[in-house]
Amino acid sequence: MFRYTGAPYFAAISALKTGADLSHVFCPADAATVIKSYSPELIVHPLLDRKHAVNEVSEWLTRLHSLVVGPGLGRNPAIIDNAKALIEKARKQGKHLVIDADGLFIVTTYPDLIRNYTRVILTPNAVEFARLYSAVMGQSSEQGGDLQTQVVNLSKTLGHVTICRKGQVDIISDGRTVVLGATPGSNRRCGGQGDLLAGSMGTFVYWAHYSLEKSRNEDKISDYSSTIIAAYAASTLTRTCSNLAFPKHGRSMTTTDMIDEIHFAFEKLFGSP
Repeated sequence: MFRYTGAPYFAAISALKTGADLSHVFCPADAATVIKSYSPELIVHPLLDRKHAVNEVSEWLTRLHSLVVGPGLGRNPAIIDNAKALIEKARKQGKHLVIDADGLFIVTTYPDLIRNYTRVILTPNAVEFARLYSAVMGQSSEQGGDLQTQVVNLSKTLGHVTICRKGQVDIISDGRTVVLGATPGSNRRCGGQGDLLAGSMGTFVYWAHYSLEKSRNEDKISDYSSTIIAAYAASTLTRTCSNLAFPKHGRSMTTTDMIDEIHFAFEKLFGSP
């Protein structure tokens, strides 16, 4: 029985509420009805545990601008194998990837899967980062210097992929540039807010890519890559959602309350459309 239905919902609805036109969820069959019941706005595909899931999902890949891999994925070997194969397919097609949660378990096990692929963003928390660092660098993160140096060096070793190391301050780096996500949040840390971060990042990364491509055509060059911009935007949005929701809900605040603030946080940060 698939246990994790909240995480994929939070990520998908956050992508949608941030401004994505459509948001698809590819999940095991026994999770699909539950996720569908959360919201009619999501397009839910009950196929991730099928034998030919990769071929079925591949039919949709050409229509997608970015993929968020990991929220609620779990550790079922068949599902992990399908997710790994989909990351490979997405990379071949040049898709933007945000990899979180159990998606990071795949990357930790198979780091070459994303090595040198600069259209990927990894979003590890403290524990996930330590595991990834140890697997890639061959030493404990405690031996790697201060945290910012660790993030930079890990990114370089992976071929300048972007890492958003979540924490009291989010450390974002592609091995060349470091940006700190330190926008005030709240005293409450909700389970699931990382899914809000990952989902909104999936929307932001395509927008940032499209905007930078347009700017290059107009001879305007940004100092930051699209992945750095997207990671910082998502970090700032998530923290602002927490900052807005906490005065209303206090210790009872949940990720659902934060998601309800996405519009207001977006408007506060970026203005009205």
